[in-house]
Amino acid sequence: MGELHLDIYLERMRREYNCKTKSGRPKVNFREIINKKTRFEYTHKKQSGGSGQYAKVIGYIEPLDDYSKNEFVNQVTGGTIPTNYIPSCEKAYKEAIKKGFIINHPIVGMRVVLQDGAYHEVDSSDLAFRIAMTNGLAQAFAKAIPQLIEPIMTVEVTCPIEYQMPVTAGLGKRQAIISDTEIHDDYAVISAECSLNDMFGYSNDLRSQTQGKGEFSMEYFEHRPVLPSKQNDIVEEYKKLAEEEAKLLQ
Repeated sequence: MGELHLDIYLERMRREYNCKTKSGRPKVNFREIINKKTRFEYTHKKQSGGSGQYAKVIGYIEPLDDYSKNEFVNQVTGGTIPTNYIPSCEKAYKEAIKKGFIINHPIVGMRVVLQDGAYHEVDSSDLAFRIAMTNGLAQAFAKAIPQLIEPIMTVEVTCPIEYQMPVTAGLGKRQAIISDTEIHDDYAVISAECSLNDMFGYSNDLRSQTQGKGEFSMEYFEHRPVLPSKQNDIVEEYKKLAEEEAKLLQ
């Protein structure tokens, strides 16, 4: 189903069923990565009468070459962290990579190595080590040159030859990289690579550029790092939406 079909259905819902609708841009499956090895050392200590909370974790995070996986490595020796609390640390790591620390998207291509720590016989607990690990990872992540990566699509546009120039220019405005152009009879086939985030609304633009005679298709190719200036815009947009959602929940 294309964007035009969705617009038609939304209009029908408003007109025929008197339904209030709200539409927006689809969400892009960004991922979060790090770019350098960074150590963490975090102590969670809380005392509020009676049993307190205490846990200390030491280790480092580092980037992997493969974005398709993450790793948790336990190198604790000598019982500085009891074995029954290691799963608590790993659970905190798994929760962290699901949501990330930049815009609440999954972290990929990161190895977490737990090397040392400390505990208290009375005040240490599963919760204390989970909190310590989560905060330790958050601090290290912020110092590890965090970055967003975004899905890149292969795009193929077919249009009459007379519209080749405006179509090519339109792709350029979306920061697409033209990889090939072929001519078949009276039609041009333009191949390009473009960020999925920059392709929203393209069907309407293509219709306008070709008087409805152009067609396009796209498929996922790979994830690539987002430019710093573009990342700042994405982060600001995320913060704005988060604030709006928080107000609705109040």
